[in-house]
Amino acid sequence: MKIVFEEFLQSVEESERGFVEELHEFLSENGCECNIKQSKSGFVVSYVRNKITLMNYVQRKTGTKARIYAANIGSYQEMLNTLSPKMKSGIVKAPPCKRLLDPSACNPKCSMGYTFEMDGALYKKCRISAFMFALSEENDGFIRTFLEKELGL
Repeated sequence: MKIVFEEFLQSVEESERGFVEELHEFLSENGCECNIKQSKSGFVVSYVRNKITLMNYVQRKTGTKARIYAANIGSYQEMLNTLSPKMKSGIVKAPPCKRLLDPSACNPKCSMGYTFEMDGALYKKCRISAFMFALSEENDGFIRTFLEKELGL
């Protein structure tokens, strides 16, 4: 059974549906393919461009979150200094990338995380949790800007 975007949209908090629709259009217009799967906790929606995942929506008990895979973070890391305090706190609390700290400490098939600076501090964070943000009025604009930077716009 193929899951359609509208089914996922109905599972998103009503206050965030407009943003999710807008971001869906933006990513689609910029060459991203939308893939939707069912998971235990809800839907997992991935946006892929040139066989590289740019972002997923993941659903948790606390709400829908956007996980950004920031492969190009080195070219726009100064943007991180402009994020909301809550977003910065989430980045700081994210676990470090074991492979960046010790290449033998993690599964060799695991994609390595990110090395970047934010507010003058150097971070080496796991790619799965480094840039995972709750959808909220406070965060939505930053999420969009983050994706624009990642797409090189």
